[in-house]
Amino acid sequence: MEATNMKIAVLSGKGGTGKTLVSVNLAAAAGQSVYVDCDVEEPNGHLFFKPLHVSENETTIKIPIINRALCNGCRKCIEFCKFNALAFIKDKVIVFDEVCHSCGGCMLVCPQKAVLEKVKTIGKIQKGCSEQVKVLSGILNTGEVSGVPIIKNLLKEIKNDNQINIIDCPPGSACIVMESIKDADYCVLVAEPTAFGVHNLNMVYELVTLFHKHYGVVLNKCLDGENPAEIFCKEKGITILGKIPFETELGTLNSNAKIAVREKEKYHTLFSVMLQNVMKEVQHETAVNP
Repeated sequence: MEATNMKIAVLSGKGGTGKTLVSVNLAAAAGQSVYVDCDVEEPNGHLFFKPLHVSENETTIKIPIINRALCNGCRKCIEFCKFNALAFIKDKVIVFDEVCHSCGGCMLVCPQKAVLEKVKTIGKIQKGCSEQVKVLSGILNTGEVSGVPIIKNLLKEIKNDNQINIIDCPPGSACIVMESIKDADYCVLVAEPTAFGVHNLNMVYELVTLFHKHYGVVLNKCLDGENPAEIFCKEKGITILGKIPFETELGTLNSNAKIAVREKEKYHTLFSVMLQNVMKEVQHETAVNP
């Protein structure tokens, strides 16, 4: 695998750590790249990139419907569903669309073939461009149970076209994060310099370790003095890919949805070096474990 075909996933243990700051600036620093916003519950990468020529595609799932003429009330579908999306009320099976996970199991176990499927739209994917960056954003409709189907469709949009792909993951370590990183070549963990920041860093550290991913850490909001997140990394032997200073100038650019590497040369240098460090790490791991 060439470095320019890398899929780099950017994670954090909670929102507000700086995951999107790192993601959009790495993508912009890379020049010709793809930015994939998998934070489908609250995507905001597009606010920074302001993509042009935007197109949209709906994402749909299949949910069960009951053919009452065939249903004999055996309740096998209800017994199968672990999400309680089916119930037997007043001599008929009721489907609760809002909690259905679209696994299709109820249809398979029904001996009467009384469970059919219908299509439901749960969100959309937006595609556009911002200078040399292709911008892909997933948007989950309010109230939907899972963004995994949208994330799957987003990641299918990544082509093997000699571009660096930056995947902006959802915060935390839930199943939508697992879906976002499963095909990643390298994971960048973003951490804050506090004891609580260490707790959140440890969450995603355990996740990428569980998935046997190569990873490194970016320390955000760094000040002079002791940095608990940096101490954690040194104790665990984790590579520190870069440090982002706690600066009013950077905070102002970020709060105004400006991409720092496009505004100031010093930030272009900062994130370019960070990206080079990631590429070196991937190339090293590829050489050691071909």
